[in-house]
Amino acid sequence: MPSITDNDADWATLAVDDALSVVKLAPDGSEVVRYPGTVIRRHEPGSWVVVQAVWTYRELDVAGLTFAPGDVLAEWFSPRHDFNAFAVHTATGAFRGWYANVTHPARLDIGSVPPTLAWHDLYIDVIALPDGAMTVCDEDELAASGLMHSDPCLYARIQRARAEILGRVERQEAPFVGGPYPAS
Repeated sequence: MPSITDNDADWATLAVDDALSVVKLAPDGSEVVRYPGTVIRRHEPGSWVVVQAVWTYRELDVAGLTFAPGDVLAEWFSPRHDFNAFAVHTATGAFRGWYANVTHPARLDIGSVPPTLAWHDLYIDVIALPDGAMTVCDEDELAASGLMHSDPCLYARIQRARAEILGRVERQEAPFVGGPYPAS
């Protein structure tokens, strides 16, 4: 995807109801999954785009947060922040919780049809449930990656993003705004 960019002008072209192809990349940069999404909101112009996607995979439980086929996700992506966050709702609208990923900032290819929004996962995930419980996942994977020694700057960035997610959840700051944590 050579034309993917973090150019603010490209991000500014996204509007509510625009269709996107969302691509998750593994820590090594390989494509993990590609799925359709629709822009449903712009928040803090230039900072966050909220994309709606429907969970179409098998039922999955991660630290008490269930993803079931038909669940609706409001996925917050940013070209400036080292994380994204997914508000998970049942098909009937009941809030299940937040799933946040430490990532490289999201990137956008407006030359593809539909535009492609790519996010590059960086091991650590944070689960935040409506009852206030929070769980940090995959610290073992980060340790096993060897980044602490092979790329200490990236390792430190991952740790800062982890701390930022936890702090934003506690303070209910974007994207984790309102109570108990609405989709938008």
